[in-house]
Amino acid sequence: MVIFMKKSSFLKATLILMVGGFITKLLGMVIRIVTSRYLGVTGIGIHSLLMPTYSLFIALASFGFPIAISKLVAENKFSSQKLVASILPFSLVLDFILILLLVFNGHFIADNLLHNSLTFYGLIAIGLTLPFISISSLLRGYYFGKERMLIHVVSNVIEDIIRLFLLVIGIPFFMKFGVEFAVFFVIFSNIASEISSIIILIFGLPNKLVIDKKDFKPQKKYLSKVFSISIPTVASRLIGNIGYFLEPILFTTILLFKGFTNQDITLEYGVISGFVLPLILIPSFFTMAISQALIPTISKYLAIGKKRLAKKRFNQAIFISLFIGIIFTFIFELFPGQLLYLLYHNTDGIFYVRILAPICLLQYIQTPLASTLQAMDKSKEAFTSTLVGTIIKIFTLIIGCYFFNVWGLILSICLGIIYVTIIQYHKVKKFL
Repeated sequence: MVIFMKKSSFLKATLILMVGGFITKLLGMVIRIVTSRYLGVTGIGIHSLLMPTYSLFIALASFGFPIAISKLVAENKFSSQKLVASILPFSLVLDFILILLLVFNGHFIADNLLHNSLTFYGLIAIGLTLPFISISSLLRGYYFGKERMLIHVVSNVIEDIIRLFLLVIGIPFFMKFGVEFAVFFVIFSNIASEISSIIILIFGLPNKLVIDKKDFKPQKKYLSKVFSISIPTVASRLIGNIGYFLEPILFTTILLFKGFTNQDITLEYGVISGFVLPLILIPSFFTMAISQALIPTISKYLAIGKKRLAKKRFNQAIFISLFIGIIFTFIFELFPGQLLYLLYHNTDGIFYVRILAPICLLQYIQTPLASTLQAMDKSKEAFTSTLVGTIIKIFTLIIGCYFFNVWGLILSICLGIIYVTIIQYHKVKKFL
């Protein structure tokens, strides 16, 4: 009976996250359509150049705390509210340091790394959003650990609705001052949407939950346990994000050396990163939902010695991810032009879609694999595979772009996905 209830809990959490992910993905597609049509190809190119930097700084700001909190709350060995409250001050101090880093080095990053001065204001916007993203991430970690997925879904939907409303009004207004200010607003609008999410998440906390001021004082027993999980986790994420951060820098530098114009490079990178990859990664909301439900479930089973059930949940997660991925892969192969035009009123990148779609079938199972490793306290193994995969990707990008121009980027993406997925699957199979 207990096992049945736990199974139902896992399936219910997965279903809620899938339905919520589907709704937010639809809203996200509408947001992307609005953004791409208002910003134009040039604006999307600038926005795409900034996204690797944004991902890197989000990884630094979150520091792996949400996953650590989710796992520890699920194991139910500590006071959940004191755990979250103890981490919050450290997280906000880290955010402040990162903001200063972007403010004082924004021009250098824009001019010398991204090779586009129009990205400067976007870099400032990235810094300003970090504290709000950190707070909401910590709260989400708490809810995932408690397996309360509905409140997370509701906050995500409200967040996207507010952001869509702001973008429809704000982008046309800021475009009057220049595309760089419109891109700034697109990123800056995340503050309002994150605030709305934080408010919903706070109101969803139990009424009996009481947090004193002294709870916000960092406590060694909580910090040491969180850091033991978060440091390997954030190291793995940082390696991946550093590779992603270096991608447009190396891509731009090599193609400039080859004689391409800055405008052509920005447009081409915008097509791949702003149109093609978001289209192909649409199914990722399914696998993300599965992965978010997987961490607390496997952590709980392993904590009570139910290794067989943990293995069963992992196999279910991989099967569902692959099944959904295969369906979408066929759709992408058959109708790439129609989908690109439907979403972006632009058919550039059809050949890129057809090449990347089968490879990204492996990408769909990477998130469940990484989540399973983290739930098993094997974050170091995830870090090692990500490190080697990133080195392979960067090396391939440099050589590939030098000899094959833009197609070097496609080649590096493919090899990186293949290596990391195969190695992580082998490690999970070994430990489970």
